[in-house]
Amino acid sequence: MELKKLEAAIEAILFTMGESVEVNRIAMAVEHDVETVTKIIHNLMDKYEAEDRGIKIVELENSFQLCTKPEMYEYLIKIAKVPKKHVLTDVLLETLSIIAYKQPITRTELEKIRGVKCDHSISKLEEYDLITDVGRLDAPGRPILFGTTEEFLRQFGIKSVDDLPVINMEKVEDFKIEAEEEIQLKLNM
Repeated sequence: MELKKLEAAIEAILFTMGESVEVNRIAMAVEHDVETVTKIIHNLMDKYEAEDRGIKIVELENSFQLCTKPEMYEYLIKIAKVPKKHVLTDVLLETLSIIAYKQPITRTELEKIRGVKCDHSISKLEEYDLITDVGRLDAPGRPILFGTTEEFLRQFGIKSVDDLPVINMEKVEDFKIEAEEEIQLKLNM
């Protein structure tokens, strides 16, 4: 199959599926090896960016998805009903970041870190499809383990959780010291 036909076949697969498709499934469908298909998809990604198109291909772990570029949303809103925009409050972001960095994590572990109940945050994050049940801990009561979803990767524009920013432990210690000083100031008032 010539390159143009391969590109067209890959575009058709990604467009039709409407969600992320594993690269090995695409490779099987177009009857080529994964490495070649990955290179072709990366070339398509570059073309979409360079040609200032309304769509793009995003890479999510070992999968690819055809998506609308965020800067085109204003035009979509005019033609479709206003999409539901999820508001991530500070509480939700804090809960989500703990899950993202500590996954898989139980509700109890999460609440121990946050120091408060997390029922509402967990339900909202599940409703927004940013976290999901990824299994059960092999312990008494078999608590649910939570982890992030493909939608989380998509929303935050990363390929995998390995791409999350590295936490600077020196900064964490500085924040702890600042928080303790702030607590002491409030106690002394």
